[in-house]
Amino acid sequence: MRATKRKRPIRRRVAGPQPGMDLEELARRVSYVGSQEHKDTPSFAGQSKPRADASICDRRLAEEREQVTEWLRTAIRRGAISSLLEGDFPRYAWHKEDEAVYEARLVNRELGEYKGYPLNKTEWPEGLDSVYE
Repeated sequence: MRATKRKRPIRRRVAGPQPGMDLEELARRVSYVGSQEHKDTPSFAGQSKPRADASICDRRLAEEREQVTEWLRTAIRRGAISSLLEGDFPRYAWHKEDEAVYEARLVNRELGEYKGYPLNKTEWPEGLDSVYE
């Protein structure tokens, strides 16, 4: 298992948009590229290379890039985003689908590309329920 570099856990909290932020415009610019680190089967992101400490995505999503991109865009439109920005884009966005929550993490700040992975219920961000009521 890979040793974590983090000294304390991430504080996940839905912050919503900052003043002047156009969520619709941001949502149009983002895309989901995935990550081999969160897959245990080949997918549109390539051959799987799961990290020992990484949560694994549902295999049913392995070829659903468009669906997952739409989930990302929905999360941004709803304001289910972190206060941390990298360039124009929020570092994190969260989507709730049925009883699962997925965290999208910005991996390319110039192009607005994200990877994503499921969270355990104990990791769900504060304020998410009010966004997905």
